[in-house]
Amino acid sequence: MAIGGSLRAWRERALLTQEQLAERSGMSVRSIRRLESGAAARPRSSSVELLAAALGLSAAERALLTGAAPPPAPGVVPRQLPAPPPGLTGRAAELADLGQVADPASVVVTSIDGMAGVGKTALAVHVAHRLAHRYPDGQLFCDLHGHTEGVAPVDPADALDRVLRALGVPGEHIPDDPDDRAALYRSRVAGRRVLVLLDNAASEAQVAPLLPGTPGCLVLVTSRRRLVGLDQTRAVSLDVLPLRDAITLFTAAAGEGRTTGAPDAVLAEVAEACGRLPLALRIAAARLRSRPAWSVADLVGRLRDHGQRLAELEAGSRSVAAALEASYRDLPPPLQRAYRLLSLHPGADLDRYAAAVLLDSSPGAADRLLEHLIDAHLLPEPSPGRFAFHDLVRAHARAASARADAEAERRAARTRLCDLYRHAAAVAMDVAYPHERSRRPDVPPAGVPAPGFADAAGASAWLERELPNLVAAARHAAGHDLPRHAAHLAATLHRHLYEQGRSAEALAVHRYALDAARAAGDAAGEADALVLLGKVHWWFHNRLRRAAELFEHAADVAGVAGHRLGQVQALTALGAVCSLRGAHERAPRHFAAARAVVREVRDPGAEFDVRYFHAWHRLRCGEPAHRGFERCLAESRARGDRNGEWLALHGLGYAHLAGERGGPALRCFERALRTCRAVGDRRGTLGCLIGIASVHRAEGRGAQAASRYQEAVELARLIGNPNAECEAVHGFGRLACATGRPEQAVALFGRALDLATRLGRPVAEVRAHDGLAHAHRLLQQPDRARQHLRRALDILTDLGLEGLGTDLSYGERITASAIRRHLAR
Repeated sequence: MAIGGSLRAWRERALLTQEQLAERSGMSVRSIRRLESGAAARPRSSSVELLAAALGLSAAERALLTGAAPPPAPGVVPRQLPAPPPGLTGRAAELADLGQVADPASVVVTSIDGMAGVGKTALAVHVAHRLAHRYPDGQLFCDLHGHTEGVAPVDPADALDRVLRALGVPGEHIPDDPDDRAALYRSRVAGRRVLVLLDNAASEAQVAPLLPGTPGCLVLVTSRRRLVGLDQTRAVSLDVLPLRDAITLFTAAAGEGRTTGAPDAVLAEVAEACGRLPLALRIAAARLRSRPAWSVADLVGRLRDHGQRLAELEAGSRSVAAALEASYRDLPPPLQRAYRLLSLHPGADLDRYAAAVLLDSSPGAADRLLEHLIDAHLLPEPSPGRFAFHDLVRAHARAASARADAEAERRAARTRLCDLYRHAAAVAMDVAYPHERSRRPDVPPAGVPAPGFADAAGASAWLERELPNLVAAARHAAGHDLPRHAAHLAATLHRHLYEQGRSAEALAVHRYALDAARAAGDAAGEADALVLLGKVHWWFHNRLRRAAELFEHAADVAGVAGHRLGQVQALTALGAVCSLRGAHERAPRHFAAARAVVREVRDPGAEFDVRYFHAWHRLRCGEPAHRGFERCLAESRARGDRNGEWLALHGLGYAHLAGERGGPALRCFERALRTCRAVGDRRGTLGCLIGIASVHRAEGRGAQAASRYQEAVELARLIGNPNAECEAVHGFGRLACATGRPEQAVALFGRALDLATRLGRPVAEVRAHDGLAHAHRLLQQPDRARQHLRRALDILTDLGLEGLGTDLSYGERITASAIRRHLAR
């Protein structure tokens, strides 16, 4: 499968169709199709040289094609293993077994399973450090939170996102589709010797996408259940420690001299009271170590008193509960309160600011409490400045909070936390994306200690680091009668989620906002959430039909509720999507309805959007549009809206281009490009580059056009924008036709067609088929030209359209009647 994907990628890089590669290499088209589809596992040695020469493959690529291990990929070498446990007691048989796992001929998958607290993670980390030298290309670690109370198990797509970033893949380049992420992950580790430690897995389905696909890697998986559904997996099942090993662990953890003179029977009672579980034994030893006046007998007495108090835990874990309860009760009251309230955090970890607001204290005071809890072995610090409860400790702390804290205090703590995340996210977004500040909700008052951000890089880093917690806060807000927090977080984060390709998180936060609004009976909030949810389907996935359904529903809900701004936004988005889908009769009706309502709103942003998207619709229909864009430009400049300024200049450039006014068009695009680069808008930069290339092509400056198209294609791939890539490649194809290179045009239009089909953009498919027909006519291949013309006509018929608007990268309207005339000839 990896070979097929690589071969296709190399062919597309060379801008070749399967037919062209077959002709160039002397192989059959059928053979190439079988290789790319995976039907043929690997080419014969005689074919390798033919393909390598035809595609210009490097030595490493040749090695991958032949099955030889390529040299390690340059770049990021992750070293993510947590620190090894201070001392591993017992487990001699398991260590001997796990020490023999290396097998260079296959992917080795070993699962370590057992009950909670039995020491699975400690053993896995210990083994991973012992074997790390055998895997020089990196060690990856991912906590899958399969059994973390109150924290949802990590979705495989999210886990793939994390490991891909650790392997050096930019966030913008990570695909949305989980299968595509898994394929990219397998490609990244192919031919490399990598150790992967997957901790706390819930199921086989959570683990399977994270398994490498080529030999030489080791995967260690810990789980509370045996993962029998994973193929070729060796299982090591852990039971509680033997009594002698449990005593040894306790005495070693308690420290020198603390158990001297204690009778064996008393030490055995401690071990049994702790269930012979390593976690409980270490906590009990830490308590004894921190209390110099105690004897082991004193500790045993406390464990006896509290051994049965946490009925919430399973019978097999009652000894753990006793150790935790005893440890908790010996904390001073301020630390007991901190222990309880910190466990209310809805995410997997927290920082000092989150701790401070949960405790209603200053960050400095929170730091001191955190240090004491770390010393008591109740709150680990897995990475600098990040704190996370162990699953069992969190469960105990939450149970303690339910007993000791009034519900009003618990709710107040979580509300303060949501206040923090809402405020900090808004401030970070304003620093990271200042050019779109007017498009987001206002920054709410802090009311709690909050981080500050010196620059855009720091703000963006915070948003990425805290994103799981921000999503968890939105989930909590939606489920606990905090609809404004859920709505504010969703609207605030929308642009960052889009720019970073976080489609799963975007869908989640907007659905939380929608659920919260509906539960609260907030029709206006429901309409706003529907609009943002529709934009996820439009912007991320190009699911225009689904987006249109959501926008239409939003317009209806907003209209009934009298939410005029929401109604305008929904109608405008609906008009834009209908225009993109080629529904040119319906789009003007929606824009007209939006204009009628926007007069009541008097919102500059809403007025801009109606005028801007309507101007684009007119342009697609071949109607004069420059006045609409000029008015958008004037109003944006008057308001100091740099984002609106580049958008208006970009649209005006295309309006001039459609009117064959190349000079003014070029000036508009170049001014827009300067504006985009000044505010750091890479999405806008893409559109301006394509516009500049289109002007150069129309004016006959082939070299300049090719340079700009190539720059656009590379940037689109870099930031993961397949829509813009489709436009750039299509324009490149038109340029190739215009400059007498029909073979190259066929490859380019083929790539554009692939992208349009994958994106579900039928209008772009029609344009690509029309371009392919034109290129095949130039090649004197009328049969192939007719095939593409018929397909274009079929799509237009299915869409119920007579034709498309003016093709802005080519300057020609594509109509059914024109296609029929070409077919007749």
